[in-house]
Amino acid sequence: MALINDLMKALQVLPGVGAKTAQRLTFYLLQKDKSGGKHLAETLLQAVEHVNECEACRTLTEHKLCRICMNPARTAKHVCVVETPADIIQIEQATDFKGKYFVLHGKLSPIDGIGPNELKLDKLVKMLIECEEMTIATGSTVEGETTAQYLSHLAEKGGIKVTRLAHGVPLGGDLEYIDNSTLAHAFASRTEL
Repeated sequence: MALINDLMKALQVLPGVGAKTAQRLTFYLLQKDKSGGKHLAETLLQAVEHVNECEACRTLTEHKLCRICMNPARTAKHVCVVETPADIIQIEQATDFKGKYFVLHGKLSPIDGIGPNELKLDKLVKMLIECEEMTIATGSTVEGETTAQYLSHLAEKGGIKVTRLAHGVPLGGDLEYIDNSTLAHAFASRTEL
């Protein structure tokens, strides 16, 4: 039973996986899909050993540079700054963005001891040498907004145009279902038609 308990505890390191979900996953893998469990374990081990940060943009890759940074069709004149590698996947799937990215791996949070050095903003400054526009795609949390303001000042020092992803009422959303802070932000950021 020790191995079963160890597996359940190990699965709980994943976000959103509590004790009950870990128990369900453990028994599923051990009872119904041992080959899937073995494949999962082998793939996870390979990924943990061989995936690191891209030397340029800091997304996750098996190589020194990720496929986006190696792509000669991508322009260094437009950089999109995101919080996580998952954000890149979302933007790539939803848009036709042809620039490059920089992954913060978090956001500024002095209370948590996360400052510019922890986000490796010195690497971003080097990317901005060729840049004409920086799009900031951080979340709309207090920390995300603080990070956006800091990045904006950083880019403006270099004469770089700064844009920010729009926040507010989602496409197809009804106002009666929108929370007050989202609606207030959307109203304050309204644009002329």
